[in-house]
Amino acid sequence: MSLPDDDAAYAKLEEGDYGYLLDDVPHFTDYLSDLPTFPNPLQDHPAYSTVKQYFVNADDTVPEKVVVQKDSPRGVHFRRAGPRQRVYFESEDVKACIVTCGGLCPGLNTVIRELVCGLSHMYNVNDIFGIQNGYKGFYSSNYLPMTPKSVNDIHKRGGTVLGTSRGGHDTKKIVDNIQDRGINQVYIIGGDGTQKGAYEIYKEIRRRGLKVAVAGVPKTIDNDIAVIDKSFGFDSAVEEAQRAIDAAHVEASSAENGIGLVKLMGRYSGFIAMYATLASRDVDCCLIPESPFYLEGEGGLFEYIEKRLKENNHMVIVVAEGAGQDLIAKSIAAADQIDASGNKLLLDVGLWLTHKIKDYCKNKKMEMTIKYIDPTYMIRAIPSNASDNVYCTLLAHSAIHGAMAGYSFTVGMVNGRHAYIPFHRVTSTRNKVKITDRMWARLLSSTNQPSFLSQKDIDAAREADKLASKSPVPVNTKEHGEDAKKLANGEK
Repeated sequence: MSLPDDDAAYAKLEEGDYGYLLDDVPHFTDYLSDLPTFPNPLQDHPAYSTVKQYFVNADDTVPEKVVVQKDSPRGVHFRRAGPRQRVYFESEDVKACIVTCGGLCPGLNTVIRELVCGLSHMYNVNDIFGIQNGYKGFYSSNYLPMTPKSVNDIHKRGGTVLGTSRGGHDTKKIVDNIQDRGINQVYIIGGDGTQKGAYEIYKEIRRRGLKVAVAGVPKTIDNDIAVIDKSFGFDSAVEEAQRAIDAAHVEASSAENGIGLVKLMGRYSGFIAMYATLASRDVDCCLIPESPFYLEGEGGLFEYIEKRLKENNHMVIVVAEGAGQDLIAKSIAAADQIDASGNKLLLDVGLWLTHKIKDYCKNKKMEMTIKYIDPTYMIRAIPSNASDNVYCTLLAHSAIHGAMAGYSFTVGMVNGRHAYIPFHRVTSTRNKVKITDRMWARLLSSTNQPSFLSQKDIDAAREADKLASKSPVPVNTKEHGEDAKKLANGEK
């Protein structure tokens, strides 16, 4: 895709044989010259003395797509994450800070803990600070000194010990404070909006010619961050959602014509609802933002509910919070409002659907009991489970290795390998459930629900998949020549 000059100026593309393309991340050497490098202190670390080839080869990359045909081009690759033999900081010179932004998510405290412990134990860094209450904490509160001892057991608690908030991003004020306090490594944990903010911070740092690395750790409980396999906290959220679904099933099966309705997170993407449904096997219908549905008429939701109650005397419905917003808007007059992060405020689809089902059954003179469960804030507030704890540790360590090596990036797992991804790649689009994919077909097979899709909807979904399958590679910066470089380096 074509990016604005302001973004394209920072894109780094390197072409190779057989259609190979490296979508690289920014590095100090892109705008600073004659920087000294130092031996990585890990080479003397006793824990790594027996590890064969611990350091990542400079030419190692990770493919964006692993399923190809024999005549396919090699495609887009990302720089592999991991420790380098040479680093651009001496341990005693590092002054790092950590900030968490946006909503809560299982695993935030684990990432914070492992960033602090990793910097301290692997690279002997002593000056580590926490930024309190999101981006605004850079310029509105004192920095919080952090040590391995102070974060020792925070991974056992939900939330974030640093506090969080939405909005508050003032690029100039933030970079002013980074510069004034001598910070040279910034670790930013947050969703796509937060990563956009991290990108703006990097741009301003580069314009000023500062030797500051910016490392983003993507966080979204909805799993809607593009490119990466999954976001941390997602497995924990799916696991906790089972409790709500189990409760809904107990309520529904204990009443005549009982319905249990569970609303789960998923503003734009229905991954939690889909995976929780597949894991449960007690769900009769799953509604997500990516798959349109309708209520009345042949093949509609009401007809399916009536059919299911006659067959089984009860049913469980799972709905993602972003599902059916177009239907709600038609029946409820509401002004568009946005939150501090710029997200459109959603109407409560669970509550709306509860009332609609009640009205339908009343008009049909059907006896029915419905129980609506919204576990959203319970799920957000839990500590991460074992698999997420491991994943958070690997993300944090990969972020540290990249920052020490002088890169600025978003870190994530791509096809099972950790990689450094350009900021623009994770902020330019969202990861969504593909309703033309076999995973969604598995769900429909599990629930036996109708697809609710018209041929027009199916054609539109297939076309969207075709567009999504084309890698959003930015225009080559060579096209912009020296103008692009000057723009990126603040010379224009």
